[in-house]
Amino acid sequence: MTLTEAQAEAVRMLRSRRIDVPDLTARVLLAHVLQRDQAWLVSHSLDELAADRLEALRTSVRQRCDGVPTQYIRGFQEFYGREFLVTPDVLIPRPETEHLVEAALERLRPGHSVADIGTGSGAVAISLAKESVGTRIFGSDISLPAVKVARSNAGRMQADVCLCAGDLATAFLSERFDLVVSNPPYVPLDDAPGMQRELSREPPVALFGGTDGLQVIRGLLRSVPRVLKPGGWFLCEIGFNSRPGVERLLHRCGWSHPQFLRDLAGIDRVLVVRKAAEPVAE
Repeated sequence: MTLTEAQAEAVRMLRSRRIDVPDLTARVLLAHVLQRDQAWLVSHSLDELAADRLEALRTSVRQRCDGVPTQYIRGFQEFYGREFLVTPDVLIPRPETEHLVEAALERLRPGHSVADIGTGSGAVAISLAKESVGTRIFGSDISLPAVKVARSNAGRMQADVCLCAGDLATAFLSERFDLVVSNPPYVPLDDAPGMQRELSREPPVALFGGTDGLQVIRGLLRSVPRVLKPGGWFLCEIGFNSRPGVERLLHRCGWSHPQFLRDLAGIDRVLVVRKAAEPVAE
């Protein structure tokens, strides 16, 4: 069977299970099992596909038909121009989270220290470390398997990031940071029945923020001030249509003058708030 024929078979299988973009998915999976890029596939379309590679392709296609995200099948996902290892122990990095990185970089200065709470694959913390100069970057996650994935990514990319296991800000109670960033779980549990089945393959602890989706954000707004320097910034990704609830929490927790940064779809995506500076002694 040639590469073209194998790809056509994969497309038929994917289409029969109503998988989105079956043509692209088939090309991506074929390139994956051959460890080649898609341009190579085009120039070798009439090459014969070895039997073991054909079986590997069929296995990958069956996994995708069963709802396994392509990123988990391939084992990596691109984020902020770099390829990050991903496993079912970590949330798959999304393009909208790049807005969180950009907002943090705008506020980072040499000598600053940053804590990334709920680091997952390490995508945010490592991106900040690689894109800034003279900063100290820390990351924590409640999941030890997630921390192991983040450490693997930091090692592969030679990123100077200190990673540890811990819940919310408790991992950093002895530190004070110029910035704290977080992409917390914010999907309401009530939304679970209607979610895409692919989302059910991602770790629930990284997806769901309680009944209203605000449970973890509520905890962050209460705990982050203890690890943030006066005048320091807290940046947090938030979910679709969650701004009103977040604004109520900000008021209750004593935060003022919040900013909400929108993503490319016009959705309020990143909360930006600043801890009050200490008064100057007269």
